[in-house]
Amino acid sequence: MERYAGALEEVADGARQQERHYQLLSALQSLVKELPSSFQQRLSYTTLSDLALALLDGTVFEIVQGLLEIQHLTEKSLYNQRLRLQNEHRVLRQALRQKHQEAQQACRPHNLPVLQAAQQRELEAVEHRIREEQRAMDRKIVLELDRKVADQQSTLEKAGVAGFYVTTNPQLPAGGSPC
Repeated sequence: MERYAGALEEVADGARQQERHYQLLSALQSLVKELPSSFQQRLSYTTLSDLALALLDGTVFEIVQGLLEIQHLTEKSLYNQRLRLQNEHRVLRQALRQKHQEAQQACRPHNLPVLQAAQQRELEAVEHRIREEQRAMDRKIVLELDRKVADQQSTLEKAGVAGFYVTTNPQLPAGGSPC
């Protein structure tokens, strides 16, 4: 009799799993309908069904939550690094303005045009250096974010989530899936 009750429970569990699968699949299909048609065409019924199966046990949700936390920490760190650089540049500009002002006040009037020309060249050189440092920081940020995306793709691929693999092709959706 216990074996019979156990078998009934397994059938009921299977039916619940199947119902949950259909609910998830339906939800995914609804989400896909909101995407541009070019992306809708890439997400086949099979891919959506496989994604729904991957979501059934909750492991994927935990993985994604962990990846999201890592991404937020990374973004915050990169944002703070850029803010520090901007602050350093602001302080540098302020110190340069102060230095120039003091030099002009101490300068004899007949030497003022020569001093101002030299100061203008110095200011332009500093502004050029600041632009280059900002560009370098921005490149570093983009590369770091690209690495995070690749890590996320790799993690989801290793977890067996359908449609995910590492790619740097910007024409593909974030998961890398061309389907």
